[in-house]
Amino acid sequence: MDWKVSTDGWITGADIHVRAALGRSGVIAADDKREGDGATPTGRYPVRRVLYRPDRGEPPETALPCRALREDDGWCDAPQDAAYNCPVRLPFMASHEKMWREDELYDIVVVLGHNDDPPTPGAGSAIFLHCKRGDFQPTEGCVALANADVRSFLRLVRPGDHIVIG
Repeated sequence: MDWKVSTDGWITGADIHVRAALGRSGVIAADDKREGDGATPTGRYPVRRVLYRPDRGEPPETALPCRALREDDGWCDAPQDAAYNCPVRLPFMASHEKMWREDELYDIVVVLGHNDDPPTPGAGSAIFLHCKRGDFQPTEGCVALANADVRSFLRLVRPGDHIVIG
C-alpha cells in the first residue's frame, strides 16, 4: 500500500488522514536533495523498520520489524564516511545524529528507505517518519506526526508498504 504525504502537510491512507510536519525548507525533488538542506525529498520510499524509546512508552503495535533504541544509538550523516546514512554505535568519530534524544522527536522513529540502497554520499540521510515538535514545527527534512498518530499509522502499515511524498 502507498501512504500519501501531501506537500501541504497531510498523510493519508487506509483509515488515516492526519496532519504532518515537513522540512523547514519545504519539499524538494529527490534528485535535488542534499545533506543538511532541511528539505523533505519527494518520492516513493519503502517503510523499513521502527525504533522506539522503551523508557517513554510501550512498544508500538506494528507488523514492521521493531526494536528498542539504546542510549548509544546514532545515525551517520557524514557524506565522506563509509557508514553514511546508516545506524552507528556511539561514540562515533564522524558526524552523526544521536537517536536517544532529550526531546520527544525520536520516541518513535519509522525508518524510510530514502538514499539507502546503496547510499549516495551527500544525497541526504536520516529521513524518518517520527514524532512532531510543538505545534507541528518544521523538521530537518523528515515527516513528523503526533505521537498518537504515529502509533495509529504503525497499527495499519505492513511490510512492503511505501510512503509517497509529493
